[in-house]
Amino acid sequence: MLKLSYKDDCLEAGCDEAGRGCLAGPVFAAAVILPPDFYHPLLNDSKQMSARSRLEVRDYIKEHALSWAIAEVSAEEIDHINILKASFEAMQRAVERLSVRPDHLLIDGNRFYPRLDIPFRCEIKGDARFANIAAASVLAKTARDEYMAHLAEEFPHYGWERNAGYPTKQHREAIARYGLSPHHRLSFIHDKDQLTLF
Repeated sequence: MLKLSYKDDCLEAGCDEAGRGCLAGPVFAAAVILPPDFYHPLLNDSKQMSARSRLEVRDYIKEHALSWAIAEVSAEEIDHINILKASFEAMQRAVERLSVRPDHLLIDGNRFYPRLDIPFRCEIKGDARFANIAAASVLAKTARDEYMAHLAEEFPHYGWERNAGYPTKQHREAIARYGLSPHHRLSFIHDKDQLTLF
C-alpha cells in the first residue's frame, strides 16, 4: 500500500515527470498535494496502470487533491538545456502553478537541482511507494499522452497516438523513412545512423 507522503506534518507536494526518454515532444511534470484522507485503490506508479485506470484516477485526483498542477518543457528547450535539467524545470514550473505554496517537495528520482527555495527529498522509485508522487505521475503521463495523441493528428507517420514519442521500432522506422518532425528532440537524434543506438 502506498504511503500518502514522506512528511505528514506539512503541505508536501509529490512531483514526477513523464516523457524523459522520448524522442519527440515536451517533457511533462506534475505536482500534487493530497489531503490526509486521500485514497484510491487503483492509484499506483502510472507505468503499472492501464490507460483506463489512469484516466479514472486522474479525474479523482483532480477532484480531491488539495492542489495540483501540470507543466511542460518543450523539445526546443530540452535541446538547449538537456533532458535532465528540463525534467527538473518542468517539475518546478508545476510547483509554481500550485494554488498553495508547499512546505516540502517529494521528488521521484535520485537527484534534483532546485531553483525554488523549498526543502525537498528525492526518492528512488517514489512513484511506487508514495501516493503524492504516484498521483503526480498519473497527471503527468495522462497529460503528455493526450498531447502526443493530438500532435499525431498533424504528424500521423510516427504513431505517437500509440507510442507517445518513445523510441519504438515503428517510431524509429518512421524517422528513417520520413525524417524528423519539428517536434523531435534534435539533441536525441542527429541522423539516421544514430537510430541503431536506441
